[in-house]
This record gives sequence, structure tokens and C-alpha cells, in this order.
Amino acid sequence: MDNSNREGWSPKFTRPATFPNKIIVDVGAANQVGEEAKSLGAKKALIITGQQVTKAGLVDGIKESLQSAKIHVGVFDQVEAEPPAHRGDECAKLVRQEGYEVIIGLGGGSSLDIAKATSIMATNKGKLLDYVIPSVVPKKGLPMILLPTTAGSGSETSPGIAVVDEADHTKRAVSSRFMHPDVVIIDPLLTLSMPKNITAYTGIDALSHAIEAFIAVHRHPFGDVLAIEAIQLIARNLPVAYLKGNNIEARFNMSLAATMAGLCVARGLTILHGLSVFLGAKYHLPHGVAIAIMLPHVMSYTITGNPKKYAYIAQAMGEDIENHPLHEAGAKSISAIKRLLTLLNISIKLRDYGASSEDLPDLVEAAMKLPARHFENTPGDLTQEDIRNIYLEAF
Repeated sequence: MDNSNREGWSPKFTRPATFPNKIIVDVGAANQVGEEAKSLGAKKALIITGQQVTKAGLVDGIKESLQSAKIHVGVFDQVEAEPPAHRGDECAKLVRQEGYEVIIGLGGGSSLDIAKATSIMATNKGKLLDYVIPSVVPKKGLPMILLPTTAGSGSETSPGIAVVDEADHTKRAVSSRFMHPDVVIIDPLLTLSMPKNITAYTGIDALSHAIEAFIAVHRHPFGDVLAIEAIQLIARNLPVAYLKGNNIEARFNMSLAATMAGLCVARGLTILHGLSVFLGAKYHLPHGVAIAIMLPHVMSYTITGNPKKYAYIAQAMGEDIENHPLHEAGAKSISAIKRLLTLLNISIKLRDYGASSEDLPDLVEAAMKLPARHFENTPGDLTQEDIRNIYLEAF
């Protein structure tokens, strides 16, 4: 093909789309885990989860399904929020010692991330932190089935994980196509035990994934379709799931939306997630709360970079954008976000969480050290002064 005359604009689609081998979405689908593990040739499976999931009784049904398929089952339920990298190494050592053949990740983002880490570290040398981006994971891990119990992180479908490096208490990312699971099982019944606040926080995390994937400079075109549908589903169903936790339809739609957002977010993280990570670490905030605080403020500073996309977001969230100038239509997305956060009783004022404006210089300094890809992927070229003003508005 002669490309000699190609000039001007071209889309910035820099990475291929990769997906899990199989995604099962259905009410009661968790009962299929034994059958799926057996199809992977497993005779011995390790369930990786956290204690809250065990206490909620969700492990029992998974064990029963596996045992019915004549699979020996072990359980590691010591995964904590914001897990340290060594947890993945620890689980991988257990897998090798006990001869487990398939990994079952059950829980929120932390448990699913450690399940993915365990899978690759069971077959690769060294420590998990040896493979922090841009390092490459050389070999495929053990077969893996992931079952999310929250509707937020999207970890079940993304090729990456985030863990804490305890040496400096920073988050590190590892990404590899080998961390896509063999099977994802999306069962809204697993999310029914989520408390209201966790429903809200994880839902906002999913919403931010979809928004970032939709507005990102470097993205995959498939992501636009998934992201805008996820935004619409979350806007319609998160308030219902929050107020009426046993509404199966709302839980189903939230689970579906979180998975859709997870499929495209790996190619779409912007400055929003980078700024939010610092807040979470500094003020010990749940990730979804930190995201909620920063979301409308970051949007207000990036809307001019792609007002058309923000107008689509506003429309997906139920705003009337007909007969409005483009920038005004896009600004309605920010109003819609603020109303949603009010419904969920999440404050977007940092002072409400014990923060002080005296922390501003440290926050700005840390933000300017974020990897360049966060800035490059954000619509609009944000300066240090812009970052300072975003944090100021949050205070």
C-alpha cells in the first residue's frame, strides 16, 4: 500500500485490544465455576480472596461448585485492600508448594489483582516487582478464573494490576496480556452483600474508568462503544443499586457496566487516576472516594480538550444537550456527575476528609512526577499551575 500521500491528522490508537478468552454474564453464573475449572484440566484449585468475602459466605458456594466437579480446593483469604506486592509472591509460593493447577480469584479489585499476580508468578522467575512497567512478563501464567464481587474495579477484564511497593509506599503497575483470565464469570448475585458505601465507591470507580477510556487521547476505537454504554448504564442504575441493594436488575446492569469499562480502561487512564492515587495514599481514602473528589474538578479543566466527547457523556447521563452550544453541552456532564455524587452522599470537598491546603505544595510536586503517559493521554495540556488549581478547587 502506498502511504506516501498520507498527511495531517491520524488517530492515536497505539495499543492492540486484548480480551479474556471467555466472559460469562448471567444471574447465578457463579455455579458454573466448577465446570469451567474442569474444562481447563484442573484437579486442584486455589481460591484467592479477602476475609470480608469469606465472612459474607461467598466462598462456600464457589467451593461447593468446584468440589462437585471433583476438584480439590484450597483457600487463601488474606488479601487486604491496597495489597502489597509481596502478597502475590507469597501466593505464588503456596501454589508451587501445593501443586495447584488453576487460580480462582474471588472478590474486589485487590483480590483479583493478587490472583492475576499469583498466576504469572507461579510460572515466572524472580519477584512481582521485577515486572513493573515497562518490564515484560516473559511467560504465560497458570489458568485463571475471575469472579468479581463488586461492580467497580474492572480488574477481571484488564491486563494489568496495581500493587503497593512497601519500600516507598507507592503504587506500582504490572501489565501483560498473560494476565487476562481464561474465564471471567459475572454474576450479580455475588454483589448483593455489598454495603451502600462500597456500592457507591466502586460504582464511581467504574464510571471514572468509562469516562477516562472515552476521552483519552490514546485509546482503542472499540473502547468508545463500550465506554459510552457503560456510562449510560451506571448513570441509570447506580442510584438504584445504592438505595435498594437487592434490586437484581440494577446489580446486573452495574456488574455489566463495570466489566465493559474494565475492557477499555487499560488503554485509557488519564491524569485523573494519577491525582486520585495520591489523595488515597495521603489521606487514607477509599479509591472510589478519591476518584469522586477529583472527577468533576479534572473534568472542568479538560473539557476544552474535547468538548464533543463531554457532550456525549452528558447525553449518556440523561442530560438534554439539544440546541446548546458544544462547550455548554459538554459542561452538562460535570453537572450530572455532581448530582450523582450528591445522591450517593459523597462529598467532593477535600476539607471534609480532614485535608489541609497546607498540603498543596506536596500534592502538586508529586503530581508533576507522574509518568508522562498520564499527561499525554489527557485531553488538554495541563501545566503545573493547572494541577495546582485543580487541587485548590478540590479543597
